[in-house]
Amino acid sequence: MSYGDIKIADYTYDLPPERIAKYPLPERDKSKLLVWDGNISDHIFSELPALTDHASLMVFNNTRVIRARIIFRTASGAIIEVFCLEPHSPAEFSMNLASGGPVEWKCLVGNLKRWKSGMLESRFIHDGKEHILSAERTGTAGDAFTVRFSWNEAGLSFAGVLECLGHMPIPPYLDRDDEESDVSAYQTTYARINGSVAAPTAGLHFTPSVLAGLDAAGIPRAEVTLHVSAGTFRPVKSELICDHMMHSEHFFVSKQTLERLRSRKTTAVGTTTVRTLESLYWLGMSLYEGREFKDRIPSVSQWEPYEKEGELDPAVAIDCLLAELERSGRDTLEARTDIIIVPGYRFRMVSSMVTNFHQPHSTLLLLVAAFAGENWKKIYNHALASGYRFLSYGDSMLLAPRT
Repeated sequence: MSYGDIKIADYTYDLPPERIAKYPLPERDKSKLLVWDGNISDHIFSELPALTDHASLMVFNNTRVIRARIIFRTASGAIIEVFCLEPHSPAEFSMNLASGGPVEWKCLVGNLKRWKSGMLESRFIHDGKEHILSAERTGTAGDAFTVRFSWNEAGLSFAGVLECLGHMPIPPYLDRDDEESDVSAYQTTYARINGSVAAPTAGLHFTPSVLAGLDAAGIPRAEVTLHVSAGTFRPVKSELICDHMMHSEHFFVSKQTLERLRSRKTTAVGTTTVRTLESLYWLGMSLYEGREFKDRIPSVSQWEPYEKEGELDPAVAIDCLLAELERSGRDTLEARTDIIIVPGYRFRMVSSMVTNFHQPHSTLLLLVAAFAGENWKKIYNHALASGYRFLSYGDSMLLAPRT
């Protein structure tokens, strides 16, 4: 079957609402861990170091969730929610978030009909003083809007404004308002780089104790950064997957991590890490085929992996990326990916993965099905029958097929 024939109706299951975890467990690493290695077994997440291939490099996404939802009130009292998706100007994440002056973001706007024009304002307290954040619509960007934010304190960065005023962008399927506990709960313990508007949720189970256990077991660790977009929650609404437009995400991989990826099997923590690692292969292949990055940010298109012919050793693909960094004098590869991973895809970089249980009719479920084959149904049926908790704050699985 080609990807064009895949029907999303074949990738669903009955998820009772009560099985969706609305809150995480009090102790992250006490969540359940389903292990599939050809057979299915039940464990506790704290056991992960003993269950992982010790020869495999475990790769984490170190992105940090920003408080991306900002609530404004119009003069008439109407509530307008502005959801920051990604920077527009400056377009670079770190520059935008560090800016002490006006910035623009691509945003979703809730209750748009009540914000026809003009400026919105919201007051907040920083260091005991009251400040004002202003928002003005400046244009459109696809199905989103560009919004210009300004505030009356040059010594305060936009990241600082969001910390004071913003709300955590917890998933809509939790069907509740964000709470103070989500500030820490909806963030991995190793999050470092601001930019995501959704958490890489497989990482939410890791504690300092589990990380120390990995180190004690001699399991090497590395990090990438992919800023998770709100598109990760977008259901597939088209009947055929070929008609679905995949969301684009920004990622960064250091020279050091690329060097470590060159000769090792990998255990990817989360689908965002899978997406990053597999995209590296296709970027490397493009360089091998003579494509030049020059000074622009390279990208992997949605169906590129399915349209390419020929094979390339993953180590050669990584070498091409390392050579490109050497040529450009940079220490970090910056790129974008629109890649969609569906049944029929052959994984080049990832040999095992840690991931949560995903929504029916989602591209994340398709990715799991691509990795586990038809076994995904047995895995999900077992989890449903065995009391596992689902989605972002739910339990997890280790998919480690025998080779």
